[in-house]
Amino acid sequence: MNSIKKPMTILDDRQVPVQAKLAAAWTSFVFLYLYVDYLALYKPGVVDDILGGVVHEFDTGPTFVAIALTALAIPILMIVLSTTLPARVNRTINLIVATLYMPFSMYNAAGESWSYAYFYGLSIGLELLLLAFILRAAWTWPRAASSALPDLVEPNRSPIQMGR
Repeated sequence: MNSIKKPMTILDDRQVPVQAKLAAAWTSFVFLYLYVDYLALYKPGVVDDILGGVVHEFDTGPTFVAIALTALAIPILMIVLSTTLPARVNRTINLIVATLYMPFSMYNAAGESWSYAYFYGLSIGLELLLLAFILRAAWTWPRAASSALPDLVEPNRSPIQMGR
């Protein structure tokens, strides 16, 4: 029995575009955000409070529902915006939104009992890690070589006009 050795191959490690990294991070953030809210329903008394019209000391009227929808819609929209906006705008929007969501994520632990410290610590920690990843990816967005940029010093001038 002859054993033929196959040549060793190296895994292809292609660069993932920044836009795809940002969209993936925002998608992960949305899933985490939703599941934390969903799992919080299992805490004793939470469903009773919701049925009584209160969520985390807020009345569950139209204002609360609109704010809650907006708070979730923004990261959802960031998924598509991260893949469609031009680089400069994309970078700026991601830096702003991720920065604003950091304190917003930390607020979830406000007023919670120590018995759920691990739950909220883990969830907020993971949300903050994802937001930090988004900030880093947007902040370190690769730049094009300057030769790809138009010559702004002497635009559209022939060598004769430039005295050459």
